[in-house]
Amino acid sequence: MNGDDITRVIRRISHEILEMHRGAEDLVIIGIHTRGVLLARQLAETISEFEGCNVPVGELDVGRYRDDLDHRTEPPQRQTKIPVDITGMHVIVVDDVLFTGRTVRAGLDALTDIGRALTTELAVLIDRGHRELPIRADYVGKNLPTSRDETVRVRLKETDDVNGVFIERVQAA
Repeated sequence: MNGDDITRVIRRISHEILEMHRGAEDLVIIGIHTRGVLLARQLAETISEFEGCNVPVGELDVGRYRDDLDHRTEPPQRQTKIPVDITGMHVIVVDDVLFTGRTVRAGLDALTDIGRALTTELAVLIDRGHRELPIRADYVGKNLPTSRDETVRVRLKETDDVNGVFIERVQAA
């Protein structure tokens, strides 16, 4: 995917969210650090443009909720910033790539500590398969079948100076 493809996907997912919720009332979009936050901002801006209202955007750090902490190096500490009380709200969790489902599970655990949303849905730019948990996205930009020896890299201009999605082979150690 190139930058234009990503823009089209953001616009399409924005329309799907608005259709599902019949507007943007009581909607909060929360991105999982790092690229999920950037995509969440893009979704909120696009929805705001369509609806003429501001959609709150939050940032979610799932590091301490991961179930693989004993197998990973210490995750970087990022801020969780949720600008509104999510209790009774429709929350859209956003991530760049859905793979095993473990990051999303950690995100759901983190949200439970923050408040009790009326509904919680998942929007992802890429769904690459290989789920280890029974998690699926409600809004998918692109299904991109991959093998386990590949990795999907989402690059966004804000962090990487380029917009695109790239498949890379994992080098054997």
